[in-house]
Amino acid sequence: MSLDYVKFTPGFEKFMPKEYRDMVDHGPFGKKTTVNQTGQFKEIIEEHPMCAGCAMTLFIRLSLIALPNPEDTIMVGTAGCGRLVISQAAIQFVYGNYGDTNAVASGLTRGLKIRFGDKPKDVVVMAGDGGLADIGFGMTLHSWFRKEKFTTIMLDNEIYGNTGGQESGMTNKGAVLKMAPLGKKFEKMDMLGMAKIAGCAYVAMVVPTNPKRVESAIKKAVLIAREVGPTYIQAYTSCNIEYGIPTEQVMQDAKDVEKDRYGYSEYITDEAKEYLAS
Repeated sequence: MSLDYVKFTPGFEKFMPKEYRDMVDHGPFGKKTTVNQTGQFKEIIEEHPMCAGCAMTLFIRLSLIALPNPEDTIMVGTAGCGRLVISQAAIQFVYGNYGDTNAVASGLTRGLKIRFGDKPKDVVVMAGDGGLADIGFGMTLHSWFRKEKFTTIMLDNEIYGNTGGQESGMTNKGAVLKMAPLGKKFEKMDMLGMAKIAGCAYVAMVVPTNPKRVESAIKKAVLIAREVGPTYIQAYTSCNIEYGIPTEQVMQDAKDVEKDRYGYSEYITDEAKEYLAS
């Protein structure tokens, strides 16, 4: 995990595929890239098998651009739509069992600390609402209670979009879905509130309508997790297929949801503020 990881072995450059050479020469590794520079460098992810208009893909793309040190980052994912993108990105990726991502990330974080000492090595969990709030609820909360120093990012599409449209704990009350034809009977889980109570040093809720805001939240979360404690970002990433959102209206839906019930919010502890200011 270093810049050496993305360099060519002497004498082999001419044998490598053009895509690989472009990533080494023009990628974000060892550079300070921003979303404002999109199109001016080779991105970590450029092609994916996701559905047309997928808001989750846009959010993941922005998140990967925002990583402070992608060459020193390990992403942890699991079953779900998001891993179809993350696993194809030019970044180190570990596939955890469904619901176990935060347990896997805990072990990785501790192991990297032993191996590399004070040299920053970032671990970032990125999984859906089913993997983090339902099946992985216990693993998620207990990693926060233990003050494990890594970032957890929820791709909240408010449904099990990868398996047919079942309701999740993050589905809104009353939502009518293929697998919930009478509408969900319970309230959406307050994972933001639980993250604060469980001890997260930074908690944010975002929608991919504002790239700079997403970038700021990701950078803060990853940096704070290095030294202060666990951080959590919850992102609205609609499933336009299961919710029947026309492709050309996906971003308008995101804006409407942001205005109605998913407005940007940020919580940061005093210790985290002091760390960022230092």
